[in-house]
Amino acid sequence: MFYLLLAIASSTMVSVSMRLSEKRVKNDMGMFIANYLTCVLLSCAFLGTSLFTTGAGFGSAVLQGGFSGFLYLASLFFMQENMHHNGIVLTSAFSKLGVLVPTLMAIVIFRERPEVLQLLGMVVALIAISIIYFEKGAFSQGNKKALLLVTLLVSGASDSMANIYDKTGSAAFKDHYLLFTFGAACLFAVLMNLRSKAPIGKAEIGFGIMIGVPNYFSARFLLHALSTVPAVIAYPVYSVATIVSITLAGVFFFKEQVSKKKKFALLLVVVALVLLNL
Repeated sequence: MFYLLLAIASSTMVSVSMRLSEKRVKNDMGMFIANYLTCVLLSCAFLGTSLFTTGAGFGSAVLQGGFSGFLYLASLFFMQENMHHNGIVLTSAFSKLGVLVPTLMAIVIFRERPEVLQLLGMVVALIAISIIYFEKGAFSQGNKKALLLVTLLVSGASDSMANIYDKTGSAAFKDHYLLFTFGAACLFAVLMNLRSKAPIGKAEIGFGIMIGVPNYFSARFLLHALSTVPAVIAYPVYSVATIVSITLAGVFFFKEQVSKKKKFALLLVVVALVLLNL
C-alpha cells in the first residue's frame, strides 16, 4: 500500500504541474517530449550498470514497453482533442472512468476475485467519479461523444499495461519495461512534433522536466504496488484517491469552487476507499 500512496502523490503532482503550464506553454507536444525524455533519463539512472542486460523476458519488456509508450502518448493526444470539442470536465470524467478497463480486465482475464465489500467500494467509487465530474446539462452542448468513448478506452488500456506486464512479464526487467515505455512515447512525440514543425522553447522544456519527474515515479510506484496489491483494489484506489487529492489541490492552491454535489462526492470517495481496503 505504501507504493500505491506514493503513486497517488506522484500522479497528483503531474496534474498540478500540467495545470500550472496551461498559460505558459505554447507547444504541448514539445512539453511532452521534454517530459518523456526526463522519464527516459531517470529510467537509465535507476538501471545503472544493468542497462544493457539481456536474457529471458527481455524481448517481452521491449515489445510491451513499446506498445505501452504508444498508448501513453495516444491517451494524452485524445485528451487534448477532447478538450477542444467537449471541454475539460467531460474529458477528465471519461479519462478517470477508464479505470473500468484494467479493473474488469483483472476480474475477467486474470481471475482476480474481489470481496463483496470491495465490489461495493468499486460501485461507490464510480458513483463518486460521476458526481465529481458530471455537471447538469453537460451533454446538452452538441459534444462529440465518440471521442469521449475513445478517450475512456485508450486511457484505460494505457493504465492496463502495468498490470499486464506484472502478470506476464519478467520482474527482472521491470525497469527496462519502464525505459522502453517512456522511450517509445518520446519517439512518437518527436515524430508528431516534427510533423507540426512547432518550436520548443524554455517553457516547454522547463515544464516538461517538472512533469517528467513525478510522471516517471507515478509509473514506477504503480508497477511496484501491483506486485503487492491486487489490481482490482489498486486501480480504483489509485483513480479515486488521485481525484480527491487533485480536487483538494484545486481548492487550496488554485482557489476553485467546490459545489455541494462535489462535497458529497468526496464523502463517497472516503467511504469507497474504506470499503476497498477492508
